[in-house]
Amino acid sequence: MNGPEIHIEVAPELALFVPHHRRAGATALATDGVSTLGHVVESLGVPLTEVGALLVDGGEVPVSHVPAAGESVTVRPVARPQHVPGAPLRFLLDVHLGTLARRLRLLGVDTAYESTDIGDPALATRSAAERRVMLSRDRGLLRRRELWAGAYIYSTQPDEQLRDVLDRFAPELRPWTRCTACNGPLRPATKEEVADRLEHGTQRSYDVFAQCGDCGRAYWKGAHHEQLEAIVREALSTRTRAG
Repeated sequence: MNGPEIHIEVAPELALFVPHHRRAGATALATDGVSTLGHVVESLGVPLTEVGALLVDGGEVPVSHVPAAGESVTVRPVARPQHVPGAPLRFLLDVHLGTLARRLRLLGVDTAYESTDIGDPALATRSAAERRVMLSRDRGLLRRRELWAGAYIYSTQPDEQLRDVLDRFAPELRPWTRCTACNGPLRPATKEEVADRLEHGTQRSYDVFAQCGDCGRAYWKGAHHEQLEAIVREALSTRTRAG
């Protein structure tokens, strides 16, 4: 680009998206004189899903603003908790975030998940059709214009991923109300109703069950229940402290 030169500063929270020489303070950037500020920011590597306010010479401007020579631009991160238009708040996760999907469902958060790679266009289309927030570590996917809304998952560790999503969006938590396998609603069930889905040892050892209204999967307090309880406790305690 050989057009107007601006000075742009990216917030530390967004530094991982930009080249190293742009991570400390304002740096000069030549623009083409016609591209919007949103396009300029994306060309640096920052998905607009991660951008909160865009400031030009201290005043907030829309992503459609076309920068002029000499302007000083500040790129701020999304404010937390982030408000997403429309209700209820729902998520869509790509193939790489299966553990996060199951944990969100464990907490009762409406979470769709694609267990196969259906491609970015199909994911973006589903996000828009179902008005779901797309969660992904794929920056290219998050740049697709047809997305309803999106968010980058910064960590590769499920514990950190969950904490970040809960902190960023503050969804309503209703633990033990969704099937972790398919996202369907859970209802109390008798042992007789789920008997055909239980091994003999499970039938002898447990008396309290739930069943998914969509896929029919049976649930009980089995060997992994303490680990799941710990996830639920941490999420609820974090919400209490934040409140």
